Amino acid sequence: MQGHWVLARLGKRVLRPGGEKLTKRMLAHTPIAGKRVVEFAPGLGRTTRLILDAGPAGYTGVDRDEQVVRIIGPLAASVGGTCIEADASRTGLPDETADVVIGEAMLTMQSERGKRAIIGEAHRILKPGGLYAIHEMGLAPDDLDESVKESIRKDLARAIKVNARPLTADEWRALLESEGFEVLWHGVESMALLKMRRNIADEGLAGVLRIMRNVLTHPDLRARVIEMRRVFNTYGDALTGIAFVVRRKG
Repeated sequence: MQGHWVLARLGKRVLRPGGEKLTKRMLAHTPIAGKRVVEFAPGLGRTTRLILDAGPAGYTGVDRDEQVVRIIGPLAASVGGTCIEADASRTGLPDETADVVIGEAMLTMQSERGKRAIIGEAHRILKPGGLYAIHEMGLAPDDLDESVKESIRKDLARAIKVNARPLTADEWRALLESEGFEVLWHGVESMALLKMRRNIADEGLAGVLRIMRNVLTHPDLRARVIEMRRVFNTYGDALTGIAFVVRRKG
């Protein structure tokens, strides 16, 4: 089971690298009211609710997991939107019809080719001048040694059961620019997904107590959480949550 589903089964609702704080910072730089919004990989719907509360003219969620589609569908329907089962690299949506595309904690899990395919799809469905907002896992500093990057990627893959490939801020910027986007804003927060202070901020005290109870009563999942926490702590100085808001050129 992939790491984010382990945490979701334990009751964790905010699964983004920089926490809800970074998501809200990102959305503050992404005008949504009256816009047609597409959200890639909406997951459990925490960001979806923030998007819908901002008053978009239209909303389409895209996820390849039918379980997610079942979660997001009713939320989207409440404002006349929808959620479709499709891969973010091949959505099937029409060209140049979205004002805003939002995606979180998904590009990190892709190879460079996979990252480019998804970013390219966002570019295709966005109107010229449309905005693409991402919230991913980052590496710091920009001159981090390549051997350290490789160690982080290998240990992350073992811990979360996904071949995660986080990038430095400069690498994320270069990737987005090479796919036809202009960077308008970027922000960074600590990668504190399993830290107590972050969890209280994101989940509330009742939520933290629920998660702790579930950890204690599910030994198989507890072992996975301990391993994830070990990796996050080992590379705490190098791992970040990073967000970008970029504009489609042309």
